[in-house]
Amino acid sequence: MDSIKKELASKLLQIKAIKLQPNDPFTWASGWKSPFYCDNRKTLSYPDIRSFVKISMAHAVLEHFIGAEVIAGVATAGIPQAALVADELGLPLIYVRSKPKDHGLENLIEGEMKQGAKVVVIEDLISTGLSSLKAVEAIRKAGGNVIGMVAAYTYGFPVAAEAFKNAGVELITLTDYEHVVGNALETGYIQETDTKLLHEWREDPSHWKR
Repeated sequence: MDSIKKELASKLLQIKAIKLQPNDPFTWASGWKSPFYCDNRKTLSYPDIRSFVKISMAHAVLEHFIGAEVIAGVATAGIPQAALVADELGLPLIYVRSKPKDHGLENLIEGEMKQGAKVVVIEDLISTGLSSLKAVEAIRKAGGNVIGMVAAYTYGFPVAAEAFKNAGVELITLTDYEHVVGNALETGYIQETDTKLLHEWREDPSHWKR
């Protein structure tokens, strides 16, 4: 798994799906200032990387979540990844909306899921984990048995680790903050002096200022 983490970290940096700007921070939708930005949706435009992510996620499901019966995507970025994984494994696909439709059947979950079905949730990335775990809660309320989650990337925030622990959800990720920063340092994308600032941000992102 460590080789996969290294390889995907390198690929994400190469296509600029991940950007590091220690001295020119981004502003996230939450309002947080961040020297780090991740947009894994870019992988969908690169067939070789898209296939790498699909196969790696599928293998993670088979290795860590034996007996999975349904693959679930989290809107919106997790849906295409989930569709690819479900197709690779030959399993049913459902997806969870960020909020119920405001017309028709007003569904929150789209697709068919039997009561008690073993579900693996697929996510694009994990920041605080709140939206991902909201989807888990919706699946559980609908009668699904969530046995775990696979995500392409995690920032590894302490608040996310605590949230997943409290929710009783095992999280497997293809790569993470440590491997991305390590690769960026090795390739000269960032300098050693930048790592202290990045680590400070990662420890307390909601209060970090530059």
